[in-house]
Amino acid sequence: MKSALIMLFAPALALIAQGQPPAPVDSSPARIPILVELFTAEGCSDCPPADAFLQKLDQQPFPRAEMIVLSEHVDYWNHDGWKDPYSSHFYSERQEAYASEFALRSVYTPQMVVDGSSEFVGSNQAVASKAFAKAATAPKIGIRLSSISVDAANNLRAHVETAALPKGQKADVYLAIALNHAESQVSAGENAGRKLSHTAVARVMAKVGSLRPNQAFAQDIELKLAPELVAANLRLVVFVQEAHQGRVLGATQQPASTTRSQ
Repeated sequence: MKSALIMLFAPALALIAQGQPPAPVDSSPARIPILVELFTAEGCSDCPPADAFLQKLDQQPFPRAEMIVLSEHVDYWNHDGWKDPYSSHFYSERQEAYASEFALRSVYTPQMVVDGSSEFVGSNQAVASKAFAKAATAPKIGIRLSSISVDAANNLRAHVETAALPKGQKADVYLAIALNHAESQVSAGENAGRKLSHTAVARVMAKVGSLRPNQAFAQDIELKLAPELVAANLRLVVFVQEAHQGRVLGATQQPASTTRSQ
């Protein structure tokens, strides 16, 4: 399946190979980060193929790109007897902001948004290929996420640094905490009787700072995790996005530490 994906996205891979890597915070070589957001819901019968596609992207099929994926479960499908346990009105509002940005008449699922710059039906792999190719040529700033730990009280700590923004740009810095893997046995609604599997399910997303032109960012972050969030099944994603939920200017991800501090 991995080789099939590489063949499918051959045009994107060609452009990735030609593109310049993002300017990193340090001198280490880096792949081109591409943020892929999937707006999905367990009550939507059209969503499982898009969920499966996101899982394949999370397997990193491209040698020169780092696919940073987030599954964002909206809450407007919570009807017909099934409430998506991973849904949040926050992600519905985030999707509505994208709908305004892209001048869409309404929101829909499954919707994939790539680098905040393009949107399409989340299971449409041909359109996705073109979006990835475009994202691979966009300049990105470097971001470092380090010193990640989770203590015995489930307090998460991390340090975030970014390179400076180019002249004339303003942006926000976001932190997302996502489940590496999640699944549900759905008992009602359009997917009744199906066992659904998800990857990179966003459980927390928050703006942790802002950037102005020619300004870098450095900040220690501390967050109390809900008891059900176990470090071994978590990843942290940090991304920089133009103000008013515009283009993504950089992104990175790291697993949560499995070494719990005292």
